Amino acid sequence: MTFVTLKKENRMLQYGMKQRTPERMEKIRRVAAVRQSGVVIIEDVVDPHNAEAAIRSCDAFGIQTVWFIFDTAPRFNPARVGRASSSSANKWLDYRIFDSTELCIKTLQGEGYQVIATVLDEGSESLYEADLLHPKPALLFGNEARGLSEKAIQLADRKLIIPMTGFVQSLNLSVTCSIFLFELNRQRRVAGLDRFLLPAAVRQGIAESFSER
Repeated sequence: MTFVTLKKENRMLQYGMKQRTPERMEKIRRVAAVRQSGVVIIEDVVDPHNAEAAIRSCDAFGIQTVWFIFDTAPRFNPARVGRASSSSANKWLDYRIFDSTELCIKTLQGEGYQVIATVLDEGSESLYEADLLHPKPALLFGNEARGLSEKAIQLADRKLIIPMTGFVQSLNLSVTCSIFLFELNRQRRVAGLDRFLLPAAVRQGIAESFSER
């Protein structure tokens, strides 16, 4: 074994020991225990920092998985960019990346998710009145300039809107994501959050994964 390899292994051992302090492991177990069902999908985001700010909200509201669609926008790795924007929340989440909006949505629907498009449209339900208690919601958000693609809107199972009274009828991607996740979380807590937690074995696996991150 070379000195360089041994030095590297010593650093890894020290880092691992630090990661597994009782206090940190307790926090990991506490966070993993309340991870909930549901997916956030972000389509063709242009600025990675906007995506990472949305990721921060996903972590805060207990959503573990974020799917990205890069149909027209340049691809980036959400686990590696925008650390400051997400306050390092990006390292705690899991990601799937698609290069086709249709494939992404049909995959979700095939796995039993209800795909909910967030879109300014006359046929959209008001978030103030919408029932968000489907066991497997998938919240779909568009990019900063044009919102969701027509393909995404057409394929979605539902369309929701945040009613607004100002001159500007749109919000920043991360703000929109936060509002929807807050309302989802609020409704679940009123109905009984335990119904919407990920299966115990999945949450245990997440906790084990967290301990290595």
